[in-house]
Amino acid sequence: MLKTKSQPLPVVTAEQIASHYKAAMDSVNTITELVSLADRTEADASSIERNKAHLRIMVAKPFWTTEDLSPLNAAISIDVPASTLQ
Repeated sequence: MLKTKSQPLPVVTAEQIASHYKAAMDSVNTITELVSLADRTEADASSIERNKAHLRIMVAKPFWTTEDLSPLNAAISIDVPASTLQ
C-alpha cells in the first residue's frame, strides 16, 4: 500500500472566510430570486442547480467558524417542481 504524507490544510484568513460567505449568500439570493418567479426558463433552472452545487461545496468547507450556514442549507434543500419551467 502506498503511503502519502498528509498535507496540512491551508490557512484561511477571516477576510477570506468573509469573502466566501458573501459569495455563498450571493448564491442563496440568486436561488431565492429565481424560485420566486412565476415562470422559470430552462436557463433559470440551470442557474438554480449551479448555485445549489456551489452551496453544497461551500457548506462542506472546514474553515467555517461562527457563520450562520442555515440559509445556505435551506437554499440547497429548495425543491423546484419541473412544472414551473417554460
